[in-house]
Amino acid sequence: MKLQTQIPLKQEKDNLIDYNANLLLLGSCFSENIGDKFGYFKFQSAVNPFGILFHPKAIASLVVNAIQGKVYSDEDVFFHNEQWHCYDAHSKLSNVSKEVLLENLNTQIERTKEQINKATHIIITLGTAWVYRHLKNLSIVANCHKVPQKEFQKELLTVPEIVASLENMIGKIKSVNSKVSVVFTVSPVRHVKDGFIQNTQSKAHLITAIHNLVEAENQIQYFPSYEIMLDELRDYRFYKEDMIHPNNVAVDYIWNAFQQVWISSETSKTMQEVAVIQKGIQHKPFHANSNAHQQFLKQLKEKQKILHSKFSHIVF
Repeated sequence: MKLQTQIPLKQEKDNLIDYNANLLLLGSCFSENIGDKFGYFKFQSAVNPFGILFHPKAIASLVVNAIQGKVYSDEDVFFHNEQWHCYDAHSKLSNVSKEVLLENLNTQIERTKEQINKATHIIITLGTAWVYRHLKNLSIVANCHKVPQKEFQKELLTVPEIVASLENMIGKIKSVNSKVSVVFTVSPVRHVKDGFIQNTQSKAHLITAIHNLVEAENQIQYFPSYEIMLDELRDYRFYKEDMIHPNNVAVDYIWNAFQQVWISSETSKTMQEVAVIQKGIQHKPFHANSNAHQQFLKQLKEKQKILHSKFSHIVF
């Protein structure tokens, strides 16, 4: 007897992720969760060079600006609450020094461009369709940086607006990297601050827009992380204490499902070898100077050497 409904999954036929792949992950905090997994298993990956970006317009803006070679200058930053900020980036890039902020912005956007050019896979997680428009210049911002809300107008992106923004982004990506696979997913994190009904409406807009693209474009896929969370893991024991964000068990579950779809069985074997080494590195011995532990460390070094000989980017 089955006590759980499951989302049907099947492995992709083309362009599976292996240790020769180059990955770029963009979007909501769920991108960072999956990005951490790729980092742990020593894949070649870059995650959110501009920090967490929640809505499609912000992600598309970063990608388009990167490909077009935008250079950030004084007019792109502002001072608020004792720090310099940029409306295109997350607050983690903000800095007390304007010069440092501009240097970081330009370094990261150049890094984004390089990663787009060489990426085999770009994984994009959309979090919300709600956006804030700055009333001063009528532009949609990626982050408000705690600027008073009276300076913004809150809007819900329509499905056609999302489709147009993502289509333009994909077109730019394909113009510089025609072979890349773009994988969309919708964050399972509920944006309840917008309101429960408004969050559902927002997610519906995102999902509808993505599926318009998936049906029309080659090498554009959808991974159902949102559906897995809401259907297969429909229990609050899979959430953190805030009852909003998926906990580690849920993230591991969805990651395993992603592996099933996108990672080959041969690559999974290498991942197991990496995991053995990672656990060995984290192991804290009772007797660090014992012969047994020294032999353990010697064997661990040998395993690292073997993996590095196969994949030069794998360094522990």
